[in-house]
Amino acid sequence: MTSTAPAKTAQAKTTAEKTGAHTEEAATPIDDARARIDTLDDRIIGLVQERMAVSAVIQEARITSGGRRISLSREMEILASYRDALGRPGTSLAMTLLELCRGRA
Repeated sequence: MTSTAPAKTAQAKTTAEKTGAHTEEAATPIDDARARIDTLDDRIIGLVQERMAVSAVIQEARITSGGRRISLSREMEILASYRDALGRPGTSLAMTLLELCRGRA
């Protein structure tokens, strides 16, 4: 059975359509800023991965010496630091970061 619906042709979106801007002039700085955000996100991910590795070294040393894997007082310091720098959402960000860096129990 053949379809009678017209074939859809793929049309390239303009920069304005891709960015949600109403004009091409506004789309250019948005597009540039998004590229910068992508670069920053790549760096942030790399830094989080590096932090996870450093945290694993600390946890291993702590466990090997007979201590606990996690230092709750240190985690409270980190939470306070993020909250002070970024406000309430900073606490959530720090909690996520700490969770990522705790590794497996």
